[in-house]
Amino acid sequence: MDEKWLRTEELEQYVNEHFDETIDLLRTLGRIPAPSHMEDQRAEFCRNWLMEQGAGQVEIDAAKNVICRIPGKSEEIVVIMAHTDVVFPDLEELPMREEDGKLFAPGIGDDTANLVNLLMSVKYMLEKGLEPNCTLLFAANACEEGLGNLKGSKQIYKDYGPTIREWISYDGYMDKCTNRAVGSHRYRVTVRTQGGHSYADFGRCNSIAVLAELIHELYQIQPPKREKTTYNVGVIEGGSTVNSIAQKAGMLYEFRSADQSCLEEMEGKFNSVIEKFRTQGYDVEVEVIGIRPGSGPVDPRKLQALTDANVAVMESCISEKVGIAPSSTDANIPLSVGIPANTFGTVRGALEHTREEWIEIESMRPGLLMALKTAARYCR
Repeated sequence: MDEKWLRTEELEQYVNEHFDETIDLLRTLGRIPAPSHMEDQRAEFCRNWLMEQGAGQVEIDAAKNVICRIPGKSEEIVVIMAHTDVVFPDLEELPMREEDGKLFAPGIGDDTANLVNLLMSVKYMLEKGLEPNCTLLFAANACEEGLGNLKGSKQIYKDYGPTIREWISYDGYMDKCTNRAVGSHRYRVTVRTQGGHSYADFGRCNSIAVLAELIHELYQIQPPKREKTTYNVGVIEGGSTVNSIAQKAGMLYEFRSADQSCLEEMEGKFNSVIEKFRTQGYDVEVEVIGIRPGSGPVDPRKLQALTDANVAVMESCISEKVGIAPSSTDANIPLSVGIPANTFGTVRGALEHTREEWIEIESMRPGLLMALKTAARYCR
């Protein structure tokens, strides 16, 4: 191993020499559609690209994660990942345009730009023949967004859990580091009634009206105050025509908190409302559509050491203060089982989860440096 490749000036040289390649990769990858559970095209692209760079141990696992292992001096594993999926359902090529130093595309910052920096950091390690002091497991993982329910992270923990020492996820923007998990419970609630004709059967129970009452009741819940706890009805649907008494109506409902006990308290309050309506004779069905765990019993000293190291890398690359805040990310899985984990971004941008999302092209330069420094840290 050539120690010069761990020095900042050499890393900066590598970034500058490979910047055009980085942006070309971003333009290519950013056009490939990748809805959660349907990341096949991106997964195949990432696997093939890594193999072209000389990676010898690359596979697509059962969850559609692309796994690239770089063996080190120890069997202990550090996971470094970025997710392939985007929030949009497109199955055709994603639209893209450039304007005023910005690259616009759905999902370009969340999480395509971070994924590109992950891939380029693997290329760097392979080119320089760096041997880490642990086994580095680089993952282009699936199913981070929405109802993907962190399937990719869960698969990695299932396959490698006992040997994982630390876990890092590149996601979001470069001004924030996450070291606490915001957990969430998500439900589909369906109300069914007899229904009928709006005139001839006037007076019969209307599922939409019942659902409206149920939503009103849920919005009377006072969430716990010991930790920020939120709830939301994000989708409602039901009925068939304006002159029909609706037989079926439903909604998607969630609550979130960084405190597991707050999630449990909210679950109890939610169930109480549902049972209240059932005891009144209403047909109410509840389906769990996603549970993201909150933080578990992580060793605070180890977590702080990881966070301090990552924040130091981030601030050295962007020369500004990095905020630390809880969030819901792939790191929820390791944090929930006691593995020290952080999530942070390697790009600047805005309007994530909208079709107008954009990133600053030039921000990929300090972002790639951030990813290189993070990987190189495990080679000392």
